[in-house]
Amino acid sequence: MKKNFIILILFLFLNPSVLAHIDHYKNLNKIEMEIFRNGKLIGYNYYFFNKKKEELIITNQIKFSVEILGASIFKVEGYGEEKYIKDQLISYESRTIQNKKEKFVNLFYDKKLNKFNIKGSSYTGKASNENVIGNWWNHKILQVNSQISPISGSIKEQVVTFIKKEKINLYGKTYEVDHFTLKSKNMNLPKEKRLDFDIWYDQKNSMIIKVAYSRMGNWEYRLKNFQ
Repeated sequence: MKKNFIILILFLFLNPSVLAHIDHYKNLNKIEMEIFRNGKLIGYNYYFFNKKKEELIITNQIKFSVEILGASIFKVEGYGEEKYIKDQLISYESRTIQNKKEKFVNLFYDKKLNKFNIKGSSYTGKASNENVIGNWWNHKILQVNSQISPISGSIKEQVVTFIKKEKINLYGKTYEVDHFTLKSKNMNLPKEKRLDFDIWYDQKNSMIIKVAYSRMGNWEYRLKNFQ
């Protein structure tokens, strides 16, 4: 563990391209990720980028459905919007329907307190502005100690560990990537509330290209296309 921590620190400081800057995304229009469960395509997660001078707005659309014998047993459909001025997150709003149950987040940045104010379906209160929204478009999620759930607003402490460099193939393209794990700081949490992800990051494009985890099956988010 100590060795992995040292490798991660060196990686972050010696590779400027990993440093989180919204400028990395200023030329992007869209990121398309497909969602697989047990190797079967079940949905999508799309991000759209809209630039207005120093303001960047990222909208997020997600939809997937798990079916067994033709019956839907787990269904999610959601929409979110993150607004940044330069590198600062100013606001975030999301609405998600999960098996007919609505979840939500309303967040805004309080400049005087230098904190986020959150009203969500799982948490209401203040949070450090060092948190990031836990969406897969933003590689800053690999640099922070905690994230805000994009679905419910809850704050989740995390530990990120660099594993190794790899080559992986997606949709006929080969990527040289850095493989990380992202886990809850408290791994004694119930499994449904625990962070436990493998993440593959492409330094060249400053982009997360694959995410994998196990929960009621083996799930993968795969980068299909970006523009």
